[in-house]
Amino acid sequence: MSTSVERYIARHPRVVDTGTVVTLFVLFMVGARLTLPGATLREDLWPAAVIAVTACAGVLLSRSRPRTAVAVTTICAMTASALGYLLTVLTLAPAMVAIYWLAILTDRRTTRFYCLGMIVLLVATDALLDPVDHPVVLTTVAPVAYVLLPVATGTARRMRRAYLDAVHARAEHAERTREEEARHRVTEERMRIARELHDVVAHHLALANAQATTAAHLAHSNPEQTRRMLNDLTGTTSSALRELKATVGLLRHADDVDAPLEPAPGLSRLPELIDTVQSAGIGVTLTTTGRERPLSPGVDLTAFRIVQEALTNITKHAVGATAHVRLAYSADRLTITVTNNTTGTGPTGPVVSEVVSEAAPGFGLIGMRERAHSVGGDLAAGLRPEGGFEVSTALPLYPQPSEEEERTP
Repeated sequence: MSTSVERYIARHPRVVDTGTVVTLFVLFMVGARLTLPGATLREDLWPAAVIAVTACAGVLLSRSRPRTAVAVTTICAMTASALGYLLTVLTLAPAMVAIYWLAILTDRRTTRFYCLGMIVLLVATDALLDPVDHPVVLTTVAPVAYVLLPVATGTARRMRRAYLDAVHARAEHAERTREEEARHRVTEERMRIARELHDVVAHHLALANAQATTAAHLAHSNPEQTRRMLNDLTGTTSSALRELKATVGLLRHADDVDAPLEPAPGLSRLPELIDTVQSAGIGVTLTTTGRERPLSPGVDLTAFRIVQEALTNITKHAVGATAHVRLAYSADRLTITVTNNTTGTGPTGPVVSEVVSEAAPGFGLIGMRERAHSVGGDLAAGLRPEGGFEVSTALPLYPQPSEEEERTP
């Protein structure tokens, strides 16, 4: 109900102000006729009418100039008191409305200053200039109460309005933050999907291209090895189609909980990856130092994808080279180093070297860095002084619960 009234007041201020002024004028004139028992009633009403009109005119300034309105209505109340009119809630009604709007529209310090000033002036006028000997209660306690009531009401409304504005501002901020967070998550998901598709497609296409190139090179000199290469090429393309289908299917049916999902690849599939790369004519060796420790799923996937992308780059840019993968486990980190040697002789003949530099276009190095940073690691890549290219990354080893800890409730 109060909300509807406030809306009507906000939409029709002139109508409300006109009605308020008329009501205040009537109340003031009625109050001017009130006297104490035994007191002489003033016969002339024109002074009261002049004061009422002036006070009501001051009330009309309450919205635009609340300080002026309070000053005008206070002077009118003091004049009425000096002429012998009894200060009641009726004769003080214009001043009460003015101080009410002042409490709403101004700050707490201003409200206190004008409230105290009004009380002092009204009490002093009643005590010093009132020709009628009114009781002390009516000259001190009553004016104070009549002024404090609208001040408290207006202050409460101002605080409520400020609270609602703060709530509204927080809601808008939360909505903007929610939208920004949603856009951020969509961007991160798009980047993650792009990395996955790049790793799946680029790896298998690079292997397929290397296998086809090697098969064409050996077609006349070694038909038997050419047939094996072509068989491996068939397996490579089939594996690419399977992984691409699984990735796209996961995106299209993300909400299908019954869809069969394969576990994400990890370092456990590193021997399979190395065999696949070796089938393309790249000699790969694997060295592990330190005590092997279980990895979190995110770090395990990141480690596998970085090795996969590094070997894919070697396959694309250093055909026939030899590569070395080194896994070094420490107390809290796993360091992975993938290097290739482009100065030797590969298993199929002399090395054809087109080593990629860090500044070369492409998304392989960018994707590897993003993957390393996403799990709290770092990555460095560049040319080796002795020749070839090196990719090195350090990934954090997050502690994994043991089987006994998992069984403990």
